[in-house]
Amino acid sequence: MMSAAVSHAFDTNNMLPQELVGNIATSTQNMPQSSDQSILSNQSIVDLSPSSSMKYQTNNKMFGSQLFKGAFATSAGSTFNSSYKINPGDNINLRFWGAYQFAGTQTVDPQGNIFIPNIGPVKVSGVSNGQLQSLIESQVRRIYVSNVGVYASLEQAQPVKVLVTGFVNQPGNYGGLANDTALAYLDRAGGVDPERGSYVNIQIMRNGRLLQNVDLYEFLVQGKIRPFSFRDGDVIVVGSRTHTFNISGEVYNAYDFEFDRPEVTVAQALSVAKLKPGATNVSIMRRQGTEYRSEYYSLAQAQNVYIQDGDVLTVTADRYAGTIQVRVEGAHNGAHAIVLPYGAKLSDVLTQLNPNSLAEVDSLQLFRPSVAKRQKEMLNISLNKLEEATFNARSSTQEEANLRMKDAELVKQFITKARQVQPTGQVVLNPDTFADMILEQGDILRIPERTSVVMVHGEVAFPNGVEFQKNQTAKDYIEKVGGFSQKSNKSKVIVMSQNGKTELVRKGQKIQQGDEILVLPKAQTKGIELTRGITQILYQLAVAAKVALDL
Repeated sequence: MMSAAVSHAFDTNNMLPQELVGNIATSTQNMPQSSDQSILSNQSIVDLSPSSSMKYQTNNKMFGSQLFKGAFATSAGSTFNSSYKINPGDNINLRFWGAYQFAGTQTVDPQGNIFIPNIGPVKVSGVSNGQLQSLIESQVRRIYVSNVGVYASLEQAQPVKVLVTGFVNQPGNYGGLANDTALAYLDRAGGVDPERGSYVNIQIMRNGRLLQNVDLYEFLVQGKIRPFSFRDGDVIVVGSRTHTFNISGEVYNAYDFEFDRPEVTVAQALSVAKLKPGATNVSIMRRQGTEYRSEYYSLAQAQNVYIQDGDVLTVTADRYAGTIQVRVEGAHNGAHAIVLPYGAKLSDVLTQLNPNSLAEVDSLQLFRPSVAKRQKEMLNISLNKLEEATFNARSSTQEEANLRMKDAELVKQFITKARQVQPTGQVVLNPDTFADMILEQGDILRIPERTSVVMVHGEVAFPNGVEFQKNQTAKDYIEKVGGFSQKSNKSKVIVMSQNGKTELVRKGQKIQQGDEILVLPKAQTKGIELTRGITQILYQLAVAAKVALDL
């Protein structure tokens, strides 16, 4: 029989999409026996031999293991808990005023009574905290019918020792209050053993007799935990885990889940894992003796398919793009977001543009997130190689070793700064052919404005913007900002066009309107390999992010 909490959670219809609601079995008696014919109809089956290279992997994180991180162990039960049952050893605060006056604290004796002067013994053991006031008041009214005010409250619950054993990380005898929750005692014992312990089969015993079954999924899924009044000598026993399945993919709760019946339906499993909105299909990986078997269903088909101990479910979003959204920025007076059919080309956007009078449509810029991601990956690969070359270099003399240490510190700082650079993802467009460029979701098109300024930056004396003049070379513009800096590499001057084209300046090359000039720094290291590596990265940074980092 599945635990009550998991069964209840699996049957919660509002956790499932509409096609999964209904016909969910809530007990093993109502479940049809699974067979190859009932489970595997209308599906593709792939049998994999033990020699197959396919790996049977899960995230191996148990649903419930997140509970035990000390939050419950450090908290004590509240004396204001109205459902708490009074126990021997608890202290009751009493106040009477009027015709009869009394003030004091009475301790519940082993017989479960407190003794009130002029009233006599009153049995309070087993009475809930919420009923304590009315009980004491009714006993006082037997003697003093009127003119006596009554106040009674639980002052302090009795400290108790509870033995926690079974599949927990640190079995032992733990102190707490009688109204502490089972979660608090489990947490003090280090929590349920995440590899072997059960989260749905936890028993509270007293003198060898079972008093309560604790299912932690009730708390995790529904936020419920049943109260219990502990006494000295009570025992909490965590049972061994019986059945588990793993679920990952398009779900909010990607974990291993425990259940205590031989099989559950996919619909029940998904009700606990909670589907993400885009989910469409589920695959089930089964271990059949020495073979793996893979099954694949739409969510509607999978509703009454049964999963068993050890099965691995992966929920996927097998959706195909119908439309994409492209953003248009810059010198454009029309809509900034354009929705296009999947596979649309740049020519489909050009017809919808409304450029202003300064727009340079022939220098159209395209920024693509996937290109920026790839540029970042390539940059990190180069930085990793440079890091490896820096710290694995060998020295033949102590003097050479000292020089390499200084180089290594400089290179380390350079690598740290380079890793923080975020590429722009600009794609170089050719105005003669860019109309045929296939667009992607998230593309940003920027129409640059005609400008009369040439930006000169990098390793120059005074980085600045310079008024554009025809037939001027890069050297002419660099001289107008104070010339090269001492760290500059005069042979590594880059000119960047508005359309994203980047190239080393050629001798006598004329700068065009809207170009940027970037002077790279000189890589000054003692090692040839380090110099080459740094120079390559400087190029990558210039192309990907239009920046020049110094060493």
